[in-house]
Amino acid sequence: MTRNAPARNTTGTDRRRGLGLMAVAIVLTALNLRTAVTSVGPVLQEIERGLGISSSLAGVITTMPVICFALIGFAGPALSARYRDSHVLAGALVAMTAGLALRSAADAFPAFLAGTAAAMAGGALGNVMLPGLVRRHFPGRTGPLVGAYSTAMGLGATLAAVASQPIADAAGTEGEGWRWALVVWALPALVAAGVWLAVPAAPDVSRRSHTAVRMRALVHSPTALAITAFFGVQALQAYVVIGWSAQYLRDSGLSAANAGLLLGLNSVVGLPLSAVIPLLTVRPRLQRPLLVVFVASYVAGWVGLWTAPTTAPWLWMVLIAVGMGTFSMVLTLIGLRARTPETVSALSTVSQSWGYVIAGTGPLLVGVLRGVTGGYDGMFVIVLAGVAVLSVAGWIATRQVFVDDEVERSVPGWSPAGRRSDVLESAGVEVPAAARVTDTRPPRD
Repeated sequence: MTRNAPARNTTGTDRRRGLGLMAVAIVLTALNLRTAVTSVGPVLQEIERGLGISSSLAGVITTMPVICFALIGFAGPALSARYRDSHVLAGALVAMTAGLALRSAADAFPAFLAGTAAAMAGGALGNVMLPGLVRRHFPGRTGPLVGAYSTAMGLGATLAAVASQPIADAAGTEGEGWRWALVVWALPALVAAGVWLAVPAAPDVSRRSHTAVRMRALVHSPTALAITAFFGVQALQAYVVIGWSAQYLRDSGLSAANAGLLLGLNSVVGLPLSAVIPLLTVRPRLQRPLLVVFVASYVAGWVGLWTAPTTAPWLWMVLIAVGMGTFSMVLTLIGLRARTPETVSALSTVSQSWGYVIAGTGPLLVGVLRGVTGGYDGMFVIVLAGVAVLSVAGWIATRQVFVDDEVERSVPGWSPAGRRSDVLESAGVEVPAAARVTDTRPPRD
């Protein structure tokens, strides 16, 4: 007679391992979200020569990422509802790898643009999907995980910006070193894709519960509109800093090297802030004080840079870097202002995709006004007006409400939270006290 040994219950251990692997995959993905963008600027002049294009077409290259983030990002919820999140992100990162390879090998402008569009797929889908993943799988660790992945995003962007020119110089190859400076970032993207493929399916997440919600209905939520404006205007500030601050400092009398160092200082200061700000944002009582600090820092930094650019430029760039902490804040708010992962995904998609449309207008308007007036006064009017919008939108976005509840009042049955058993929690609390409630209403399509 034989006896079967009792099976060990490894469900809990396997789940913890799966979540740990997913957390690693999220951080690695974030590391890659901006490398395809920031690696171009330092070698843009070499790209112009290599492709034989004008400065106008080079401007198209710098605008492409924002357009792709806006357009491709809208596909995130639909793909997430149909396929496993890990497979969607793995595919997006593989597309990024292929795009980076294509544009580094391109001999003509159309091929370079096609490679850029493919390379942006990973960034666009990662932008909109990561907040929903954090909400779904790490509801009690929103602050630490958002802090980790926003820091990784900043680190990747900084590394690509700083290392691209040295890589191009080291590669040499008779003016073709820029190709190596672009393609080298395909390797970490491929590694991140491999980690996503290794993430096991979560046993408690079914395709039935993992459905997309109608994003258009978010127009009924003042909070969703405020978060969209908040995201767009803070991104506008960042793109103006990246695109124009160094040139403004050079035109004000600083050397190119010093202007570049100051832009680098702005990026470096933002890295530790990215880790800390989400941990503070999850505390409701700290959200509006944080907002006041960011707005005051922006105003002081921009006014100082406008009126005394060569007196203490390091101080102005540091203050602006503090203001740019609004990026980590709004990423955290996206996850805190919705009851369900589906709503977080929809809110993330709408706010970031439309937000990048808003952001793209900033650098473009600065260039137009500079061409018309011959100076930079228009740039400072734009960014300071943006700070005013940011303060109003941020004040609305930091109200302790859920987007689901606002939309439900106009579109009953819209949110999955209104159709099934759900956990009610205080908006913005890191580890909430929760109560299980069951909705006995019949489901609505």
